[in-house]
Amino acid sequence: MLPHSELEPSDWVLRWTSWIRPGGAVLDVACGAGRHARLLARLGFEVDAVDRDVSSFTDPPPNVRVRQADIEAGPWPYAGRRFDGIVVTHYLHRPLLPVLVDSLEPGGILVYETFARGNERFGKPSNPAFLLAPGELLEAARGKLRVIAFEDRVVDDPRPAAIQRLCARREPPSA
Repeated sequence: MLPHSELEPSDWVLRWTSWIRPGGAVLDVACGAGRHARLLARLGFEVDAVDRDVSSFTDPPPNVRVRQADIEAGPWPYAGRRFDGIVVTHYLHRPLLPVLVDSLEPGGILVYETFARGNERFGKPSNPAFLLAPGELLEAARGKLRVIAFEDRVVDDPRPAAIQRLCARREPPSA
């Protein structure tokens, strides 16, 4: 059984879901047990959820399609698809960042939250390969997305951690 904090949706994700087109298609990357996919489904979105191991995502709601795929070693399973929203929490695979940006519809929202340098003093993850450098999420969005909000800070809840958070929109092409 997962700890209660691992079942509750992230406050950052909760804060920005209203920016996603109502009823739109949303991708939950590295979905784990599906805490965000379930939230998005309750809010009326059509949800795709992907993870390398989907065994902990039991009984997905009807408007959630769960896909098992190794998005680090295999091909991107959503080639050619565009989403109104993409949610990523507690996951970092740097080569995927431009793929996620390119997978947003014009007007689509990227909501990203993961661990940053400095987290090693609080525990895992502590490997620099899994910790964002200062401003790294901002750099991934630069010139491609309009940043709505960004944080690079230490939080106490649900446990002490150094994190970066980004909410950004892919702007529609100019008329």
